[in-house]
Amino acid sequence: MLIDTGEIPGGGELRLLRHGRHFEIMFGSEQLMASWSYRSERALATLALRGMSEQARVLIGGLGMGFTLAAARTALPVNASIVVAELVPKIVTWAAGPLRHLFDESLDDARVSVEVTDVHDLIVQQPALFDAILLDVDNGPDGLISLANERLYSNWGLRAARLALRPGGVLAIWSAYQDHSFTYRLRAAGFEVEEVRVDTEGSEDNPFHTIWLATAGRSGRVLDDEGAAEARIDVAA
Repeated sequence: MLIDTGEIPGGGELRLLRHGRHFEIMFGSEQLMASWSYRSERALATLALRGMSEQARVLIGGLGMGFTLAAARTALPVNASIVVAELVPKIVTWAAGPLRHLFDESLDDARVSVEVTDVHDLIVQQPALFDAILLDVDNGPDGLISLANERLYSNWGLRAARLALRPGGVLAIWSAYQDHSFTYRLRAAGFEVEEVRVDTEGSEDNPFHTIWLATAGRSGRVLDDEGAAEARIDVAA
Protein backbone atom coordinates (compact mmCIF):
# COMPACT_ATOMS: atom_id res chain seq x y z
CA MET A 1 0.00 0.00 0.00
CA LEU A 2 1.33 3.42 -0.95
CA ILE A 3 1.78 5.61 2.13
CA ASP A 4 3.50 8.69 0.70
CA THR A 5 5.85 10.02 -1.95
CA GLY A 6 8.90 12.22 -1.63
CA GLU A 7 10.54 14.45 -4.22
CA ILE A 8 14.27 14.00 -4.77
CA PRO A 9 16.12 17.31 -5.18
CA GLY A 10 17.24 17.48 -8.79
CA GLY A 11 14.44 15.23 -10.03
CA GLY A 12 12.79 11.90 -9.35
CA GLU A 13 10.52 10.54 -6.66
CA LEU A 14 10.68 8.07 -3.78
CA ARG A 15 7.68 6.01 -2.70
CA LEU A 16 7.04 4.78 0.83
CA LEU A 17 5.08 1.51 0.77
CA ARG A 18 3.60 -0.57 3.55
CA HIS A 19 3.24 -4.36 3.53
CA GLY A 20 1.47 -5.41 6.70
CA ARG A 21 3.83 -4.45 9.53
CA HIS A 22 6.74 -3.83 7.16
CA PHE A 23 7.77 -0.84 5.04
CA GLU A 24 9.92 -0.32 1.97
CA ILE A 25 11.16 2.69 0.05
CA MET A 26 11.24 2.42 -3.73
CA PHE A 27 12.82 4.43 -6.52
CA GLY A 28 11.04 3.41 -9.69
CA SER A 29 11.31 -0.40 -9.75
CA GLU A 30 14.38 -0.39 -7.46
CA GLN A 31 13.99 -1.23 -3.80
CA LEU A 32 16.26 1.12 -1.87
CA MET A 33 15.53 -0.09 1.64
CA ALA A 34 13.15 -2.35 3.52
CA SER A 35 12.34 -2.71 7.18
CA TRP A 36 12.82 -6.50 7.01
CA SER A 37 16.35 -6.34 5.58
CA TYR A 38 18.90 -4.34 7.53
CA ARG A 39 21.88 -6.54 8.41
CA SER A 40 24.32 -4.85 6.04
CA GLU A 41 23.10 -1.36 6.94
CA ARG A 42 23.91 -2.06 10.58
CA ALA A 43 27.22 -3.64 9.60
CA LEU A 44 28.21 -0.41 7.85
CA ALA A 45 28.45 1.25 11.26
CA THR A 46 29.51 -1.76 13.32
CA LEU A 47 32.54 -2.45 11.12
CA ALA A 48 33.58 1.15 10.54
CA LEU A 49 33.32 2.41 14.11
CA ARG A 50 35.33 -0.20 15.98
CA GLY A 51 37.71 1.39 18.48
CA MET A 52 36.61 4.99 18.00
CA SER A 53 37.86 7.59 20.50
CA GLU A 54 35.75 9.12 23.27
CA GLN A 55 35.36 12.36 21.29
CA ALA A 56 34.83 10.75 17.90
CA ARG A 57 32.95 12.79 15.32
CA VAL A 58 31.07 10.75 12.72
CA LEU A 59 29.27 11.78 9.52
CA ILE A 60 26.56 9.51 8.12
CA GLY A 61 25.35 10.13 4.59
CA GLY A 62 21.78 8.88 4.32
CA LEU A 63 19.20 8.58 7.10
CA GLY A 64 17.22 5.79 5.47
CA MET A 65 15.23 3.76 7.97
CA GLY A 66 17.67 4.48 10.75
CA PHE A 67 19.48 1.14 10.94
CA THR A 68 22.97 2.54 10.37
CA LEU A 69 22.30 5.34 12.84
CA ALA A 70 21.07 2.88 15.48
CA ALA A 71 24.20 0.75 15.10
CA ALA A 72 26.39 3.86 15.28
CA ARG A 73 24.75 4.92 18.55
CA THR A 74 25.52 1.51 20.02
CA ALA A 75 29.11 1.46 18.77
CA LEU A 76 30.13 4.97 19.82
CA PRO A 77 31.11 6.33 23.26
CA VAL A 78 28.80 8.68 25.15
CA ASN A 79 30.85 11.76 24.26
CA ALA A 80 30.94 11.10 20.53
CA SER A 81 28.87 13.08 18.04
CA ILE A 82 26.96 11.93 14.96
CA VAL A 83 25.90 14.17 12.09
CA VAL A 84 23.42 12.66 9.63
CA ALA A 85 23.02 14.29 6.22
CA GLU A 86 19.83 13.43 4.33
CA LEU A 87 19.19 14.83 0.86
CA VAL A 88 15.47 14.02 0.63
CA PRO A 89 13.33 16.06 3.07
CA LYS A 90 10.52 13.49 3.10
CA ILE A 91 12.89 10.83 4.47
CA VAL A 92 13.28 12.98 7.59
CA THR A 93 9.51 13.52 7.74
CA TRP A 94 8.87 9.77 7.54
CA ALA A 95 11.44 9.13 10.27
CA ALA A 96 9.39 11.28 12.63
CA GLY A 97 6.08 9.90 11.36
CA PRO A 98 5.15 6.49 9.91
CA LEU A 99 8.66 5.06 10.47
CA ARG A 100 9.10 6.46 13.97
CA HIS A 101 8.96 3.00 15.57
CA LEU A 102 12.00 1.92 13.54
CA PHE A 103 14.08 4.79 14.91
CA ASP A 104 13.25 4.10 18.55
CA GLU A 105 15.17 6.80 20.50
CA SER A 106 17.76 7.59 17.81
CA LEU A 107 16.36 11.00 16.91
CA ASP A 108 16.22 11.99 20.59
CA ASP A 109 19.86 11.08 21.29
CA ALA A 110 21.79 14.21 22.29
CA ARG A 111 24.77 12.96 20.28
CA VAL A 112 22.76 12.99 17.05
CA SER A 113 21.97 15.89 14.72
CA VAL A 114 20.15 15.52 11.39
CA GLU A 115 20.70 18.00 8.56
CA VAL A 116 18.61 18.11 5.38
CA THR A 117 21.47 18.66 2.97
CA ASP A 118 23.76 16.98 0.47
CA VAL A 119 26.40 15.03 2.40
CA HIS A 120 28.95 16.31 -0.13
CA ASP A 121 28.52 19.82 1.26
CA LEU A 122 29.48 18.63 4.75
CA ILE A 123 32.43 16.63 3.47
CA VAL A 124 34.04 19.65 1.83
CA GLN A 125 33.31 22.20 4.57
CA GLN A 126 36.47 21.70 6.63
CA PRO A 127 39.54 19.41 6.48
CA ALA A 128 40.27 16.79 9.14
CA LEU A 129 36.84 17.21 10.73
CA PHE A 130 35.61 13.60 11.00
CA ASP A 131 36.90 10.34 12.43
CA ALA A 132 34.57 8.37 10.19
CA ILE A 133 32.35 9.02 7.17
CA LEU A 134 29.67 6.42 6.42
CA LEU A 135 27.95 6.63 3.04
CA ASP A 136 24.71 4.86 2.12
CA VAL A 137 23.17 7.39 -0.22
CA ASP A 138 22.61 5.20 -3.28
CA ASN A 139 22.53 1.54 -4.31
CA GLY A 140 26.27 1.61 -4.86
CA PRO A 141 29.13 3.81 -6.05
CA ASP A 142 27.14 5.49 -8.79
CA GLY A 143 24.30 7.95 -9.21
CA LEU A 144 21.16 5.81 -9.49
CA ILE A 145 18.98 8.04 -7.32
CA SER A 146 20.72 11.35 -7.99
CA LEU A 147 23.38 12.06 -10.58
CA ALA A 148 24.92 14.42 -8.04
CA ASN A 149 25.87 11.34 -6.00
CA GLU A 150 28.40 10.39 -8.66
CA ARG A 151 30.72 13.15 -7.48
CA LEU A 152 30.97 11.45 -4.08
CA TYR A 153 32.48 8.37 -5.73
CA SER A 154 34.60 10.14 -8.32
CA ASN A 155 38.36 10.43 -7.96
CA TRP A 156 37.93 14.02 -6.82
CA GLY A 157 35.12 13.14 -4.40
CA LEU A 158 37.10 10.36 -2.75
CA ARG A 159 40.10 12.62 -2.29
CA ALA A 160 37.80 15.22 -0.73
CA ALA A 161 36.55 12.57 1.69
CA ARG A 162 40.12 11.63 2.62
CA LEU A 163 40.90 15.28 3.34
CA ALA A 164 37.79 15.51 5.53
CA LEU A 165 39.03 12.64 7.70
CA ARG A 166 41.42 12.89 10.60
CA PRO A 167 44.56 10.69 10.44
CA GLY A 168 43.47 7.08 10.80
CA GLY A 169 39.89 7.96 9.89
CA VAL A 170 37.61 5.56 8.05
CA LEU A 171 35.48 6.07 4.95
CA ALA A 172 32.86 3.30 4.82
CA ILE A 173 30.64 2.85 1.77
CA TRP A 174 27.62 0.55 1.39
CA SER A 175 26.67 -1.05 -1.91
CA ALA A 176 24.11 -3.57 -3.11
CA TYR A 177 26.73 -5.04 -5.45
CA GLN A 178 30.47 -5.61 -5.89
CA ASP A 179 32.61 -3.26 -7.95
CA HIS A 180 36.31 -4.08 -8.02
CA SER A 181 37.08 -1.02 -10.13
CA PHE A 182 35.81 1.10 -7.26
CA THR A 183 38.29 -0.59 -4.93
CA TYR A 184 41.10 0.55 -7.23
CA ARG A 185 39.62 4.04 -7.27
CA LEU A 186 39.72 4.17 -3.47
CA ARG A 187 43.36 3.10 -3.49
CA ALA A 188 44.17 5.77 -6.07
CA ALA A 189 42.66 8.34 -3.71
CA GLY A 190 45.18 7.36 -1.02
CA PHE A 191 43.17 4.88 1.05
CA GLU A 192 44.06 1.44 2.29
CA VAL A 193 41.03 -0.68 1.47
CA GLU A 194 39.19 -3.70 2.77
CA GLU A 195 36.18 -5.01 0.88
CA VAL A 196 33.69 -6.90 3.04
CA ARG A 197 30.76 -8.98 1.85
CA VAL A 198 27.80 -9.16 4.21
CA ASP A 199 25.13 -11.83 3.93
CA THR A 200 21.70 -10.42 3.17
CA GLU A 201 18.53 -11.77 4.71
CA GLY A 202 16.83 -14.33 2.50
CA SER A 203 17.63 -12.84 -0.91
CA GLU A 204 18.46 -15.52 -3.48
CA ASP A 205 18.91 -12.97 -6.27
CA ASN A 206 21.46 -10.92 -4.30
CA PRO A 207 22.85 -12.95 -1.36
CA PHE A 208 25.54 -10.39 -0.47
CA HIS A 209 25.91 -6.67 -0.02
CA THR A 210 29.32 -5.00 -0.13
CA ILE A 211 30.95 -2.61 2.30
CA TRP A 212 34.22 -0.85 1.57
CA LEU A 213 36.30 0.15 4.59
CA ALA A 214 38.84 2.72 3.40
CA THR A 215 41.37 3.90 5.96
CA ALA A 216 43.27 7.18 5.73
CA GLY A 217 46.79 7.28 7.04
CA ARG A 218 47.31 4.03 8.92
CA SER A 219 48.27 0.48 8.01
CA GLY A 220 45.52 -1.82 6.84
CA ARG A 221 44.99 -4.99 4.85
CA VAL A 222 46.86 -5.03 1.55
CA LEU A 223 44.81 -5.75 -1.55
CA ASP A 224 45.50 -8.98 -3.39
CA ASP A 225 45.77 -9.43 -7.14
CA GLU A 226 42.00 -9.71 -7.48
CA GLY A 227 41.63 -6.13 -6.35
CA ALA A 228 40.36 -6.56 -2.79
CA ALA A 229 40.75 -8.46 0.41
CA GLU A 230 37.33 -9.99 0.87
CA ALA A 231 35.73 -11.52 3.91
CA ARG A 232 32.31 -13.11 4.04
CA ILE A 233 30.80 -12.28 7.39
CA ASP A 234 27.56 -12.71 9.26
CA VAL A 235 26.54 -9.70 11.32
CA ALA A 236 23.97 -10.19 14.05
CA ALA A 237 20.70 -8.39 13.45
